[in-house]
Amino acid sequence: MTQRRLALPAFVRKASLGVKLAVILTVAGIIGFAGILALLTTVITPSFDKLENRAVEGHIDRTRAALEEYASKVEIAVKDYGVWDDSYKYMNEGGARFEETVFSVLAFTNLDINGMAYVDNAGRITYSRYVDLETQADDQGRTGKFEALITSQSVRKLAAAGESAHFYSRLGDRIVAVGIAKVLMSDGTGTSPGYVVMARQITSEQLSHLIQLNARFGIGRAHQPTAVRERPRTLDIAVDIDGLNRIHIANATFVVPRDFTLLGQRILVLTVIGTAVLLVVVLLVLRRVIARLVITPLAQVERHMQEVSGSGQLRPFVDQERGDEVGSLVRSFNAMLAQLKDLREQVEIQSFKLGQSESAIGVMHNVRNGLNPISVIVSQGLSAEAVLSADDVARALAELARDETPPVRRQKLVAFLVAALDMHRGQHEKRRADLISARDCLNNVLEIIGHQQTIAHERIDTEPCDILSVIQQNAALARYAANSAIEFTCPDVTELAAANRILLSQVIGNIFSNAVESIDSSGRDSGRITVAIDRFAHPTGDVVEIRVTDNGEGFDSDRGQQIFQRGFSSRRQKSGGLGLHWCANSINAMHGTLTLVSPGVDQGATATITLRAADTPEDDRARAIAA
Repeated sequence: MTQRRLALPAFVRKASLGVKLAVILTVAGIIGFAGILALLTTVITPSFDKLENRAVEGHIDRTRAALEEYASKVEIAVKDYGVWDDSYKYMNEGGARFEETVFSVLAFTNLDINGMAYVDNAGRITYSRYVDLETQADDQGRTGKFEALITSQSVRKLAAAGESAHFYSRLGDRIVAVGIAKVLMSDGTGTSPGYVVMARQITSEQLSHLIQLNARFGIGRAHQPTAVRERPRTLDIAVDIDGLNRIHIANATFVVPRDFTLLGQRILVLTVIGTAVLLVVVLLVLRRVIARLVITPLAQVERHMQEVSGSGQLRPFVDQERGDEVGSLVRSFNAMLAQLKDLREQVEIQSFKLGQSESAIGVMHNVRNGLNPISVIVSQGLSAEAVLSADDVARALAELARDETPPVRRQKLVAFLVAALDMHRGQHEKRRADLISARDCLNNVLEIIGHQQTIAHERIDTEPCDILSVIQQNAALARYAANSAIEFTCPDVTELAAANRILLSQVIGNIFSNAVESIDSSGRDSGRITVAIDRFAHPTGDVVEIRVTDNGEGFDSDRGQQIFQRGFSSRRQKSGGLGLHWCANSINAMHGTLTLVSPGVDQGATATITLRAADTPEDDRARAIAA
């Protein structure tokens, strides 16, 4: 079963381990914070909402209880007048003195009532009065409404239903609590002749005092049931007040602060801030701990690896002993370095042996290149025919010795012999020049063989070398090509380069030999090899550049680096493959470079040797004089 890898954004995948850990920790912190926030929101907010709802219900219940208590007090007061012998006697017999005493403004003030009336069972008012306590005078505007209320059918039914009752009603713009009681003897006996009614106004200030809140009555509005309107910081509560027959008469409205909601919000905010700060602190501590225990040790290991890569010295990583995974990594790394050190020593031994073998092979390769011109010269000398037959010369001399030979004939014979001697002399000079070239090539081969032992265990020494003389020394490789007629072009002006003359001669000879073979492989009957020598300035000092260009078979331009690999050859008819590999190593040993470029197949190639320029004796003298 395959494990699914965590998908990360591209920029995170390419980032360092520290950045990845920081991103992962940050994402984990954000997710954790979101989870804690959601948990706190689902726990704290509903809990405080419940507390707020209970508080609202308490406010509504207290308001209703306060209104009920207010109206009950009016009922108690009216009941005292209903079950009273004087009231019973007044209802049956009347009495002006009773009316003056009971219905006086002072009596109303002492009872804290605004209206009072006696009504018989037929609904006729025996006596009634409605007073404005503030002005201590009759309130004519509400007297009629009060009398209409107390004689209404609903009130009469309520009075007949029990000994006493209470309810709320509205008289104009005023809310009154009304108490009603049957008129009976003080001992509760007798037939009730009617009922007594008391009315006590209740104002917004009184309601506010009762419920200890800033309340007011909503009058003149359409029926509005008990409701709560939520605002950001307060609650608008409206308590429905019903009268007789549950008819809406007003609303008691008040505003309370949302203490529980605000407290819950503050607790939630403080909890969220505290949680966020705690998460940030935990993340910072984790990041610092991870950086100290993981990132820093890994960075030290990386720097040590870079130092090892840069210096080539396989030194072990020295660190305090650790028993965790980083310590195991360091131990594995040191073990790997020890193995690499052993392997490098083995490779160096093998490289030394391989270098000896390659050096010997390279010497044999260069010796073969040096002997090729000698073989061509000897072959041409053996295959060359005499320009003059010995029998023809003997016959010409015999004919000249005879006296009867005519003068004209004698002149022709003399001219023939002179021409024959000139041709013989030219052939002799050519053979002499060829033999001199063969001797030079043979001396070069002997120098290569003799020099091999000298450089076997010593570093390569360089000296000022005349580039033109080295090129001319190896020009025979091109001039005496076995299979093609090659046009060889070389400059007349030379330059001095810091090189080992023998090694440079072998390298140039190898390049000439490769050029000749490339021309032969191209199938052309004739070829061309051009040599150029230039000297130019370089930031590290003057350099000498030698360019050898041929019109041979060439190679693909993208294979320019492969041709210097050991055993690689770009020719169709492959042979060797060691020459350029050895040449590149030899030029590198002389602090130079060797490159080979080609525009493409069948378009020839150019080999470029770059060496440090050497000063001429005149330059040395001029520098000494200037100093």
